[in-house]
Order: sequence, then C-alpha cells, then structure tokens
Amino acid sequence: MDDYPLLDLFLTMLWFFLWIMWLFLLFKVITDIFRDDSLNGWGKAGWLIFCILLPYLGVLVYVIARGKSMGRRDIAQAKESEAAFQEYIRKTAGTQGGGGGASATDELARLADLKNKGAITAEEFEKAKAKVLS
Repeated sequence: MDDYPLLDLFLTMLWFFLWIMWLFLLFKVITDIFRDDSLNGWGKAGWLIFCILLPYLGVLVYVIARGKSMGRRDIAQAKESEAAFQEYIRKTAGTQGGGGGASATDELARLADLKNKGAITAEEFEKAKAKVLS
C-alpha cells in the first residue's frame, strides 16, 4: 500500500464513480429514446447510433438537446403510474365511481341506519340495496 497514496485512491474512486454515473445516464438516455413517441423510427435509430458510436458525446448532446422533454416524459410517466395505481386501489377496495369513494359495504350500512331511524321505508331500503349491489 506504500506505493499507492491515499490521494490516488480517492481519485480512482472518483473516476470509478463518474464512470458508473455515466453508465446510468447512458441507460437513462437509451430508455428515453425508445420511450419517446414524438421521434419516428429513423430519429430513434439515429440517436441510438450516435450514443453507441460516440458514447460520451452522444449522451452529452442528447441531454443538452432533449433533456427538458426527457424530464417532462419522466413526470408524465410518473403521473400515469400513480393514476393507474390509484385506480387499481379503488377497484380492489371495491369503491363506487367518483361519488365520495364510499364502498358498497359502507353504503349498505348507511342505508340500514336510515331504515332503522325510520327515514326510509323497507321498500325504499330494498330498492336502494338492489341498486347498490348491482
């Protein structure tokens, strides 16, 4: 270890970190190229060839030229994923449409409470129950 000073070790770690960071950026750019709907096939092929043949320059030029739209696509994809997740949760939890988010069980409990208080008749309760369960 005497022939490899501490500063050289730090510089080696820095270069290794920068190389790993560049690899992550390269993969991010390549996935963005394929995700972009505004590019046609030739545009995607051109950017991909540019990023593969001249990797450092290709990634740098792509981030400069299309970085802002890359961020917008990331945000749009995150919003779509969140909306799909929320819809899945609503569907799995058994909630009804957009009417306050009450589940069928909650709605039936509310109707039974109204019937017990005398606010609705037994026939109205049965009609409402059939509507909730349909």
